[in-house]
Amino acid sequence: MKKPNDILSIGYIAERTGLSVSAIRFYEEKGLITPHRNAGGHRRYMRSDIRRLSFVMVAQQMGFSIDQIRSYMKRLPEGRTPTAKDWKAISSEFRDVLEQRIQSLSRLRDRLDGCIGCGCLSLDKCQLYNSDDKVGLTGAGPRLILGESEG
Repeated sequence: MKKPNDILSIGYIAERTGLSVSAIRFYEEKGLITPHRNAGGHRRYMRSDIRRLSFVMVAQQMGFSIDQIRSYMKRLPEGRTPTAKDWKAISSEFRDVLEQRIQSLSRLRDRLDGCIGCGCLSLDKCQLYNSDDKVGLTGAGPRLILGESEG
C-alpha cells in the first residue's frame, strides 16, 4: 500500500534529482518515466522515479542514448519500486556494454600513435601494421581499431 509521501510532485522530483522540470517532462515524453495524474491533472510521481531518473542521468553520462536507456528500463517492473534484483539484472548487461567500450577505447589508445588501421598506407608505419593493405581487402574503415584481426 502506498503511503501519502510516496506520491511526489514534479517540483520535489526536480529538487531531489537536480533535473529541471522541463528535463523531467522530456524524459516522460521519451517513455523513461510514467507519472500519474491527480484529479486536478497535475503530474504525480512515485518515489522510485527518483532512482529511475538517476539511472538515466548516469547512463547518459556514460554515453548511452535515450533509446538504449529506454530499452534497459523497459525491463523494470511497472507499478512497483524496482528491487535490488531488478536493478542487478540491468546492471549485468550494462556492465557488459561498458566492458566492450573499455576494450575498444583501450585498443584505440594503444594503436592511435602508430596507425589507426584504416588501410590507407599514408604513414610509413602502416607497412608494419598493414603491409600490402591486407586489412583493406576485408572491408572499409578502421578495421584494426574496431577490433578485427589483421587477417
